[in-house]
Parts: sequence; structure tokens; C-alpha cells
Amino acid sequence: MYRILREILRNGIKTERELPPDASLRVSMPQCGEAPTALGNALAIRHVDAGSCNGCELEIHALNNPYYRLEGLGMGFVASPRHADMLLVTGPVSKHMEAALRRTYDAMPEPRLVAAIGDCGKNGGAFCRRKNYACKGGVSSVIPVDVEVPGCPPEPAAILQGILSAIRT
Repeated sequence: MYRILREILRNGIKTERELPPDASLRVSMPQCGEAPTALGNALAIRHVDAGSCNGCELEIHALNNPYYRLEGLGMGFVASPRHADMLLVTGPVSKHMEAALRRTYDAMPEPRLVAAIGDCGKNGGAFCRRKNYACKGGVSSVIPVDVEVPGCPPEPAAILQGILSAIRT
């Protein structure tokens, strides 16, 4: 244990720096007048898997590890949409998840932010290249989206940058 502590003292704690917001990720103007920030109010995030392959979920789970320290920035995941400030949606919206996604969005209190994660959340990705009966397309075809994070799957740093871009104007 002393060896580990000496190494920490010698090298310092290795974590990802907080990334600046990226205006190119924004889809619409901010809906929040006084948006929560990582230094001010806490940001409660509700995640919805609308039919993805779980690639994006693995990257979202990586945000909770000590390297990206999502909790240290004042953000965390919640189980209920009634407690959420932001909706993080992954995957193309399948036919059977359309109603559930709308109900989740409607259950969130105002002001609310929505982030579409990955190419599938952005435009349907590989699953919706051609029109088919089971896929409704990207998240923006069902609910309004504030930020779209591209990638298949996007890296955790890109997801974190998308979240910060949504809450900061």
C-alpha cells in the first residue's frame, strides 16, 4: 500500500481534465434560462436506451469511473425521469420504445435538456439506413434534441463534452 501511495505522490492523480463546451454539437438554442453548471447546481441525468447495441452504454458507464469522474463534476445518473434535468438517449428509436421515450420526456420537469448519443441516436445509424417497420429513426424524430454526440460509439470524453455543451451556452 505504501508503494501505491508513493507512486500517487510522485505522479499525481491522473484524471481527465474538464473539456470546454463544443458549440458544433448543439442542435437548437438552449431551453434553460439558468442552466445548471458543473460548479453550481448538480445535474441529474436519466439515461434511456431506445434500442441500441449497448456500445454507447459501455462508454456511458465509463463516465462513472475515477478517470472521467462524472460525480466529481456535480453530475450523476438518476432512476426516475421526475428527478432528471437531462435525458441521455442512445440507439435508434425502435417502434416499441417510441411511446416509452415520449412518456419519459413528458415526465421530466421543465427546463429539460436532451442529448442524443452516438450515430444511432443522431440519425438512426446503421440500423435505420433504409426505412423499415421497426425503426423510427434518430431521437430527434420523436422528441426535441439539444445536443447530438456523433460516433459509433463515441468516446466517454466526447459524451462528457456533449453534456457540458448542453448545459453551458
